[in-house]
Amino acid sequence: MSLFRLDASIRVEGSRSREIADIVEQEWREVHPQASVVSRHVGVEPIPATAWATALGAAAVAEDQRSPEQRAAVALAAEAADELIAADALLFATPLYNFGVSQHFKAWVDLVITDPRMAAGVEPAIAGKPAVLVVVRGGSYAPGTPRDGWDHATGWTRRILEDVWQLDLKVVEAEFTLVGVNPALDQFKDLAAQLRATAEEDARKHGRSLAGAVAAA
Repeated sequence: MSLFRLDASIRVEGSRSREIADIVEQEWREVHPQASVVSRHVGVEPIPATAWATALGAAAVAEDQRSPEQRAAVALAAEAADELIAADALLFATPLYNFGVSQHFKAWVDLVITDPRMAAGVEPAIAGKPAVLVVVRGGSYAPGTPRDGWDHATGWTRRILEDVWQLDLKVVEAEFTLVGVNPALDQFKDLAAQLRATAEEDARKHGRSLAGAVAAA
């Protein structure tokens, strides 16, 4: 029994995505106290920028003809895929950076997709597994706000996790997490507190659901 957890934040201290993911993980541990948790912190221990292209190129080369760099990239992709495949449940924590997908998260996804077991267009080896995605945005991107439509990360991430990898996904979304950090957002203090409480409750609920899905399997 195991949980795989991926964090994409470039911060350890003060990371809101990590804090919310901690709540999900704690709910998991309440039900499965002896289960292992395998963690990958791509924000602070990033995938090498050249790994994806190198692994992709290796696919066109006979295994005995691959360079040391190609063998290493293919092995890294297999290791990343193995972590997903071996886990019973999955947890992803991804902040919105500059209106788009974290480069560290995308580099990891791109690498994983080079593994034949996880490639787009095939039945993924993790199809049907329960998963939780934590999405954190510093401001508000809700319909009708000035930044409506500026979140170019969440839709892409859901397409990968729900459609390409076919996970049974639940999502926790937190907004206005920079209130109290960015003085320009101070006027939204009360709303931010409400949104924080809602996100934390969703994290607890989905954490319990994640644990329960595995227990019932």
